[in-house]
Amino acid sequence: MTLVLNRLIISVPVLFGVLLLGFGLLILVPGDPAIVMAGPMATPEVVAAIRTEMGLDEPVLTQFFRYLGRMAEGDLGRSLISNKTVISELGAAIGPTTELMVACLIWSIPLGIALGTLAAVWRGSITDRAIMAFSVAGVSLPIFFICLMLIHFVGVQWRLLPFIGRGGPLWTIDGLRHIALPALSLGLIFIGPVARMTRSSVLEVLRLDHVRTARAKGLSETRVILRHGLRNALIPVVTLVGLQAGYLLGGAVVTESIFSYPGIGRLAVGAILSSDFPLAQGAILILALAFILINLIVDVLYALLDPRVQTS
Repeated sequence: MTLVLNRLIISVPVLFGVLLLGFGLLILVPGDPAIVMAGPMATPEVVAAIRTEMGLDEPVLTQFFRYLGRMAEGDLGRSLISNKTVISELGAAIGPTTELMVACLIWSIPLGIALGTLAAVWRGSITDRAIMAFSVAGVSLPIFFICLMLIHFVGVQWRLLPFIGRGGPLWTIDGLRHIALPALSLGLIFIGPVARMTRSSVLEVLRLDHVRTARAKGLSETRVILRHGLRNALIPVVTLVGLQAGYLLGGAVVTESIFSYPGIGRLAVGAILSSDFPLAQGAILILALAFILINLIVDVLYALLDPRVQTS
């Protein structure tokens, strides 16, 4: 409990910095929210009246503190394009993005750990080299290239899976078919780092004295690796998963845009391109909160794997 509270306290200045950075970047982006809201044919008088109503004629510092006040009250404003509340727009997009993250991580993390463990056990073999080559390829290839290749072969040429939009909730057949390619594309960039870290960590743990003692007691090699080696080796792997969370969220933005998947990433890109500042700020805030939450979960898992962390 103390660990969670400490991490939450540390997250407060991080969240404030994200709010400040998001507000500053969107202020510097070309475009006038008043013109976006009024329309291109509006007269200068109408635009000026909207600017006054939105408080855009006030000093930037005053606008920022008012923005913080609205955030504290849970008022994210209204979309300049659809005139819907930002909370409702984000609420409709959070579910698909969460489904995409779950569908990506639920297979890529176990597969990456399994491949890394096999590479460590069969160190120097053809299997080890093949796994490491696959890992390097996954790390090196950009996410948009993986997406386009899967669309070309699986979606267009072989016509095995749909590649546009969201078919429905994750627990439906149509939803699973539509999310398969986005989750596969996003997971392929995640397997490589996990497999490489698992391999190096397992190799290091297998050299420790307690592993040699377990072998000397006559335990089977499988039990030695899984019970005495892999659990200790997972500590740096869990840390890596937390560090890769930001990269994964960035990959989700690209993946959702390419597959026209209605998530937070695609919503943020559309809001920025259309100069929908309230919606863009809300999307950036949600992505930052997701990053903080993922790292909090990683810290808790780290403490469960290594109880010494709880006392530090």
